[in-house]
Amino acid sequence: MSEKDFQMICVFEDEGYRKLLPLTFMRPTWGLRCGMTVLLEKILRNFRRVPFSLHCRDYLADTIKSGSLTSAVNKLPDAETCLFLNGRILAKEGLAKKINFRGDDGVLLSGNDIVAARLSGKRLDFIKKAMEHPLSMADFEPLKLDVLFKQTEIPLITYPWDLIHKNKEQISSDFDELVNKAAIKGDVHSGAFIYEKDEVYIEAESEVMAGAVLDAREGPIYIGKEVEVYPHARIEGPCYIGDRTMILGGKIRSGCSIGPVCKVNGELEETIIQGYSNKQHDGFIGHSYICEWVNLGAGTNNSDLKNNYSNVKVFIEGADIDTGQTFVGAFIGDHSKTGIGTLINTGSVIGIACNIYGGSLHGKNIPSFSWGGEGNLTEYDLEAAIKTARMVMGRRKIEMTAADETLLRKIFDQTKAERISRATQVSGNEI
Repeated sequence: MSEKDFQMICVFEDEGYRKLLPLTFMRPTWGLRCGMTVLLEKILRNFRRVPFSLHCRDYLADTIKSGSLTSAVNKLPDAETCLFLNGRILAKEGLAKKINFRGDDGVLLSGNDIVAARLSGKRLDFIKKAMEHPLSMADFEPLKLDVLFKQTEIPLITYPWDLIHKNKEQISSDFDELVNKAAIKGDVHSGAFIYEKDEVYIEAESEVMAGAVLDAREGPIYIGKEVEVYPHARIEGPCYIGDRTMILGGKIRSGCSIGPVCKVNGELEETIIQGYSNKQHDGFIGHSYICEWVNLGAGTNNSDLKNNYSNVKVFIEGADIDTGQTFVGAFIGDHSKTGIGTLINTGSVIGIACNIYGGSLHGKNIPSFSWGGEGNLTEYDLEAAIKTARMVMGRRKIEMTAADETLLRKIFDQTKAERISRATQVSGNEI
């Protein structure tokens, strides 16, 4: 598809964000990490010369505007033609060629989900009016009268575990696109060992200390700026480590993406950490997605494989969904914490701002703003949760904005019914 076929791009959020909770409580779908970047970056690098705008749930807009992005949010600038792209697209190089409307308006579908749409004139004006909420098939349905709708094989991220199981290949493809060749710009001690140096990229001002091992025989390793890799750390590729992260030791097995400003130790396998989170002590986390401002206490472990090797089920939108996968760990929302020795069940979902502790395996669905151990979960006081979140962010010299606080309060209200339902179920079980 030629960039001359449209004047601008709008990366939009659709109703599919619900199936990606709790990861999408505090960010749009296009802000989720997979591979070396978030989904938005993968999409936009296929359309480098085209202006773009962003669309998300209205209550997220202020947090987006207060961040580093400078594009229009939930406001479509004047244009005669616009290419709408679903923020859940898992884009690779060549995406533009797969979206080919040949200069005509049209809509591409994956099942019943909108993947992309090229709209102009009155059709564009019609969709503009629907952008006050996450878009859905219902918003585009009236266009079927005079616009061609057709199916496409362009992949979308549907569930949280899709990000995990696509992460290895995404790290490798991102490495090929963004880095292209190996380079060691930082300081690697002579006592460190690297397998396959031509698959390793280490940015400036990073340090790999004596006794560390970087093993890129199974895939590339990218280490960002100002990263510290301590003695006795083993990092296996494919792996991405974001800027200013500290690998304090332990085993970082293949398929891990660790965002910026994290502290990691122990054992990590095929896990994504969005950023600004700590797993500073021993313990195993596998096939999991950990959001921002999470702290895992010493000895926190999760199960990512059932003893009978059957498919793992995950609680999504009020129902247990069969993932079709035998390896699925935990999905932990922003600002949540675990106490020392916490054990997390296979396929667990832990919401926003939870504080869980205790050695026994916890239930698989822990609502946002929960406090306590299994069988004794109470509601986390909102003001106390906000105070802690502000303190934790401040330790990284990041100020909690008014928009951040408003969002936490919004999520607290949104999830209150789920906590009441969970408390009722636990009470009934005990009886």
